[in-house]
Amino acid sequence: VQLQASGGGLVQAGGSVRLSCVAFGGTFNSLVMGWFRQAPGKEREFVAGISRSTYYADSVKGRFTLSRDNAKNTVYLEMNALKPEDTAVYYCSTTTRRSLMYSPRRANDFAFWGQGTLVTVSS
Repeated sequence: VQLQASGGGLVQAGGSVRLSCVAFGGTFNSLVMGWFRQAPGKEREFVAGISRSTYYADSVKGRFTLSRDNAKNTVYLEMNALKPEDTAVYYCSTTTRRSLMYSPRRANDFAFWGQGTLVTVSS
Protein backbone atom coordinates (compact mmCIF):
# COMPACT_ATOMS: atom_id res chain seq x y z
CA VAL A 1 0.00 0.00 0.00
CA GLN A 2 1.28 3.44 -0.88
CA LEU A 3 0.04 6.58 0.85
CA GLN A 4 0.20 10.15 -0.35
CA ALA A 5 -0.56 12.92 2.10
CA SER A 6 -1.25 16.55 1.34
CA GLY A 7 -2.77 19.68 2.78
CA GLY A 8 -0.24 21.00 5.27
CA GLY A 9 0.85 24.59 5.52
CA LEU A 10 1.13 27.64 7.74
CA VAL A 11 -1.91 28.67 9.75
CA GLN A 12 -2.54 31.05 12.64
CA ALA A 13 -3.54 29.79 16.04
CA GLY A 14 -7.27 29.18 16.15
CA GLY A 15 -7.38 28.44 12.46
CA SER A 16 -8.16 25.28 10.52
CA VAL A 17 -6.42 22.96 8.11
CA ARG A 18 -7.61 19.84 6.31
CA LEU A 19 -5.16 17.07 5.53
CA SER A 20 -5.84 14.41 2.93
CA CYS A 21 -4.31 10.99 2.43
CA VAL A 22 -4.88 8.88 -0.65
CA ALA A 23 -4.15 5.16 -0.56
CA PHE A 24 -2.96 3.21 -3.57
CA GLY A 25 -3.23 -0.55 -3.45
CA GLY A 26 -4.94 -2.70 -0.86
CA THR A 27 -8.64 -2.95 -0.25
CA PHE A 28 -9.23 0.52 1.08
CA ASN A 29 -12.59 -0.02 2.75
CA SER A 30 -11.06 -2.74 4.93
CA LEU A 31 -7.98 -0.76 5.99
CA VAL A 32 -7.50 0.78 9.39
CA MET A 33 -6.15 4.27 8.74
CA GLY A 34 -4.26 6.43 11.17
CA TRP A 35 -2.61 9.81 11.53
CA PHE A 36 0.48 10.44 13.58
CA ARG A 37 2.57 13.54 14.07
CA GLN A 38 6.14 14.29 14.99
CA ALA A 39 7.32 17.62 16.32
CA PRO A 40 11.01 18.59 16.28
CA GLY A 41 12.91 16.73 18.97
CA LYS A 42 9.91 14.63 19.94
CA GLU A 43 8.77 11.11 19.26
CA ARG A 44 6.09 10.30 16.75
CA GLU A 45 2.71 10.32 18.46
CA PHE A 46 -0.73 9.04 17.62
CA VAL A 47 -3.31 11.63 16.58
CA ALA A 48 -6.37 9.86 15.20
CA GLY A 49 -7.50 6.60 13.66
CA ILE A 50 -10.46 5.15 11.86
CA SER A 51 -11.49 1.53 11.85
CA ARG A 52 -15.14 0.72 12.44
CA SER A 53 -15.29 4.09 14.14
CA THR A 54 -13.02 7.02 14.77
CA TYR A 55 -10.80 7.40 17.79
CA TYR A 56 -8.54 10.22 18.88
CA ALA A 57 -5.70 11.21 21.14
CA ASP A 58 -6.93 13.19 24.13
CA SER A 59 -4.91 16.20 23.01
CA VAL A 60 -6.96 16.60 19.81
CA LYS A 61 -10.35 15.22 20.83
CA GLY A 62 -13.08 17.73 20.08
CA ARG A 63 -10.86 19.73 17.71
CA PHE A 64 -9.88 17.20 15.03
CA THR A 65 -12.21 15.09 12.92
CA LEU A 66 -11.15 12.10 10.88
CA SER A 67 -13.30 10.80 8.06
CA ARG A 68 -12.96 8.54 5.06
CA ASP A 69 -14.33 8.41 1.54
CA ASN A 70 -14.09 4.83 0.35
CA ALA A 71 -15.06 5.79 -3.19
CA LYS A 72 -11.95 7.99 -3.38
CA ASN A 73 -9.62 5.81 -1.29
CA THR A 74 -9.04 8.88 0.83
CA VAL A 75 -9.08 9.87 4.48
CA TYR A 76 -9.41 13.44 5.65
CA LEU A 77 -8.18 14.95 8.90
CA GLU A 78 -10.03 18.18 9.62
CA MET A 79 -8.09 20.14 12.22
CA ASN A 80 -9.82 23.05 13.94
CA ALA A 81 -8.94 25.40 16.78
CA LEU A 82 -5.28 24.80 16.06
CA LYS A 83 -2.67 25.58 18.68
CA PRO A 84 1.06 26.23 18.31
CA GLU A 85 1.69 22.87 19.99
CA ASP A 86 -0.03 21.18 17.04
CA THR A 87 2.95 22.18 14.89
CA ALA A 88 4.47 18.99 13.51
CA VAL A 89 4.95 16.83 10.47
CA TYR A 90 1.80 14.79 10.08
CA TYR A 91 1.97 11.26 8.72
CA CYS A 92 -0.86 9.08 7.51
CA SER A 93 -0.51 5.37 7.98
CA THR A 94 -2.21 2.08 7.49
CA THR A 95 -1.74 -1.59 8.09
CA THR A 96 -2.88 -4.86 6.63
CA ARG A 97 -2.05 -6.65 9.90
CA ARG A 98 -5.09 -5.37 11.79
CA SER A 99 -8.69 -5.71 10.73
CA LEU A 100 -11.38 -3.12 11.35
CA MET A 101 -12.12 -4.90 14.62
CA TYR A 102 -9.08 -3.19 16.09
CA SER A 103 -8.28 0.43 16.93
CA PRO A 104 -4.50 0.55 16.99
CA ARG A 105 -2.66 3.53 18.44
CA ARG A 106 0.97 2.46 18.41
CA ALA A 107 3.22 3.37 15.51
CA ASN A 108 4.51 -0.22 15.48
CA ASP A 109 1.00 -1.40 14.64
CA PHE A 110 1.14 0.42 11.31
CA ALA A 111 3.19 -0.94 8.43
CA PHE A 112 2.72 1.65 5.69
CA TRP A 113 3.44 5.36 5.93
CA GLY A 114 2.95 8.41 3.79
CA GLN A 115 5.68 10.97 3.21
CA GLY A 116 4.49 13.43 5.83
CA THR A 117 3.11 16.91 5.50
CA LEU A 118 4.17 19.85 7.65
CA VAL A 119 1.64 21.86 9.62
CA THR A 120 2.94 25.01 11.25
CA VAL A 121 0.70 26.91 13.66
CA SER A 122 1.84 30.43 14.46
CA SER A 123 0.89 32.17 17.68
